[in-house]
Amino acid sequence: MQYLPPALEALVEHFNRLPGIGSKSAQRLAFHVLDLPPEEADAFAQAILTARRAITSCPVCQNLTEGDGPCSICSSPRRDASTVCVVADPRDVMAMERSGEYNGLYHVLHGVLSPMNHVGPDDLRISQLVSRVAQGGIQEIIMATNPDTEGETTAVYLSRLLRPFGVRVTRLAYGVPVGSHLEHADDATLARALEGRQEI
Repeated sequence: MQYLPPALEALVEHFNRLPGIGSKSAQRLAFHVLDLPPEEADAFAQAILTARRAITSCPVCQNLTEGDGPCSICSSPRRDASTVCVVADPRDVMAMERSGEYNGLYHVLHGVLSPMNHVGPDDLRISQLVSRVAQGGIQEIIMATNPDTEGETTAVYLSRLLRPFGVRVTRLAYGVPVGSHLEHADDATLARALEGRQEI
């Protein structure tokens, strides 16, 4: 027996397809949209359509931008163009920027190598990175992919690919999170923390 009108069922189903949204959350969101004043609902729908049409990939770093030209980071004269931080996802750029500690440029791969999921080098924005490095001017590539199997595989693959260009390739240090206790850290985390130790 169908309890909801077909249009509402379709709306719930679309919300349910979003990552991290279960069926109950999808229903709550759908009912919330129905309760919006018509002008707010129209603005919400228009924002989705506008974002889908306007957001493109930066021709330099492959991050998300609006329009055909370079993004605001790539076009900023205050950024260090000799350093490029390689990340898997545009959300990783936001995380790095929140830290306020990095002032170089980025390159977004839009994924990581994952043979199990049939993601190979041709499925990522690797050729664009190689082209950037081949043009010269880049002194250091920082690999900032996640410290999991796919992220490590991607970092190692890229470091081998970029080695002939004579560019310095580094990896983000891993270790014990700030505010945690050593007794709660796993063996791999402690091993990484020891490897990445620094003089104080």
